[in-house]
Amino acid sequence: MNILVTGGTGFLGSFLCERLIGENHTVFCLDNNYTGAIENVQSLLDRKNFSFIERDVVEPISDDLRLPKIDQIYNLACPASPPHYQGKAAIKTAKTSVIGAINMLELAKKDGATILQASTSEIYGEPLEHPQKESYRGNVNPIGVRACYDEGKRCAESLFFDYYREEGVNIKIVRIFNTYGPRMNQNDGRVVSNFIVQALKVEDITLYGDGKQTRSFCYAGDLIEVMIRMMNSRKDFTGPVNIGNPDEFTVLELAKKVIAKTKSPSKLVYKPLPKDDPTRRRPDIGLARKELDWSPTIALDDGLDKTIAYFKQKLGL
Repeated sequence: MNILVTGGTGFLGSFLCERLIGENHTVFCLDNNYTGAIENVQSLLDRKNFSFIERDVVEPISDDLRLPKIDQIYNLACPASPPHYQGKAAIKTAKTSVIGAINMLELAKKDGATILQASTSEIYGEPLEHPQKESYRGNVNPIGVRACYDEGKRCAESLFFDYYREEGVNIKIVRIFNTYGPRMNQNDGRVVSNFIVQALKVEDITLYGDGKQTRSFCYAGDLIEVMIRMMNSRKDFTGPVNIGNPDEFTVLELAKKVIAKTKSPSKLVYKPLPKDDPTRRRPDIGLARKELDWSPTIALDDGLDKTIAYFKQKLGL
């Protein structure tokens, strides 16, 4: 099949491209490298069935791209960490979520492609329901500093269902919970990469709030598996479906694990909790288990070992 992956040089996108190339698909990787890196797909650049297209997803898909008829689209393009989407990138993030989604949906409509939207657990905001089920409508601040991402993704989901109902586009929506693994950007502000890099550099490990806020960490390989299963699920199963690891840990527990695994003398320091930062995150993955026969297989300890090894190499340690 001909498959387009937007955000394909990013952390998750690059693993997805590798997996699809390994299954002998023809893959078109579209990215402007705003948060991704061409080195993430370096091993694929000389493959005949892989093409890298340097393009912002906000730009319309034009004939100059010379794309063949596309069978599947994975829409992963969007900054996904607070340091990237807050401040001066807020408008860019909202445009990527909304205009980028429209551009990809129009392409899916034209080609009759199935399109998968990489949505997020952030659409639930600061949840008043725990664990979070797909039926929960969320508790989001529409004018807060995180709204460009949270509301951008919510709007994208709305657009996907409008194109499904009005235009007959085949859609799939997954809501991704905290994911980690090799190829994370060391400066992306996510808690796993933050802690590992700080520990390896023997810097203070920064916890926000009291460290008792919780997250559920899913290893990248597990996430890619379920995304592909969702894309190839029965036609009338649109989602949205939660994908993530339902094992819940406090941020303090994660910090202590990282310190123990890296044997770092780093100390814990506490800072105020950022505005609108959710205090609890845990997916109910009952729907993914039922419809996709999927549950994560990589335990946090094993995934952290792989991720720490990656950052050691990245930092030259």
